[in-house]
Amino acid sequence: MSEILYGKNVALNLKEDMKKNIENLKKKNIIPKVAIIRIGEKSDDIAYEKSIIKNCTNLGVNTETYKLEKSVSQNEMLNLIDKLNKDTEVNGILVFRPFPKHLDQELINSSISAKKDIDCMNPLNLEKIFEGKLDGFMPCTAEAVVEMLKYYNINLEGSNVVIINRSMVVGKPLSMMLLSHNATVTICHSKTKKLSSITKNADIVVTAVGKAKMIDEEYFSKDSVVIDVSINVDDNGKLCGDIDYDSVYGKVKAITPVPRGVGSVTTTLLIKNIVDGCIKQNI
Repeated sequence: MSEILYGKNVALNLKEDMKKNIENLKKKNIIPKVAIIRIGEKSDDIAYEKSIIKNCTNLGVNTETYKLEKSVSQNEMLNLIDKLNKDTEVNGILVFRPFPKHLDQELINSSISAKKDIDCMNPLNLEKIFEGKLDGFMPCTAEAVVEMLKYYNINLEGSNVVIINRSMVVGKPLSMMLLSHNATVTICHSKTKKLSSITKNADIVVTAVGKAKMIDEEYFSKDSVVIDVSINVDDNGKLCGDIDYDSVYGKVKAITPVPRGVGSVTTTLLIKNIVDGCIKQNI
């Protein structure tokens, strides 16, 4: 039988330390706060926003949402971010992506204060990761993968890890984080030839392709640890990952489910970044 790597256990463990930090801040009359910027009315953004607000409320973190029209101008975005950068009560800024095409993503990413950049969009924070410095903000999804592997005592040192994703949100920063833990990392993508032969020889496979159930049992061995980052919708309208879970479960060493896997850890780490940012800003 495959071990199921549930995200809830990891998230609860992270929240215990967070609660202590929040209580210590409250004793000083400081309440962590995040500003959420949402452009348009996309259903997945709204669902994510509700999830963040619910989790923040449960932990005692304040939230404020700025809902912008899809036609929002570059200057309006930059002015809002500048205002939030200067607001001493705001400890973290979260801007939902992707942006409308008329907005300059690189300029907006750079405009977010590195001290409040809880989703690691500012290139200054990304640069630290590529220098091997893991003491600042990190992309939450990539960090969630590492936290799950650590929690379930899956050895990284010397392990062969294959990541099927080369984005700056997951694949590239995750590869740097895993290298810092002395793993041997291979990044694959849509142009990779004979993908299944590469993944089959890996100790750990992380997939973030975004295609429902595209990866089946042929990609793995009985010793594979499978981390499915993606959240997709299958032909029956049900949430699923990149992995065809039903065909893979029972034929690998360990696997994350979708839902109830990496996603809950990602949201928890986002809130942890708010709290950590609040602590650093009030030292």
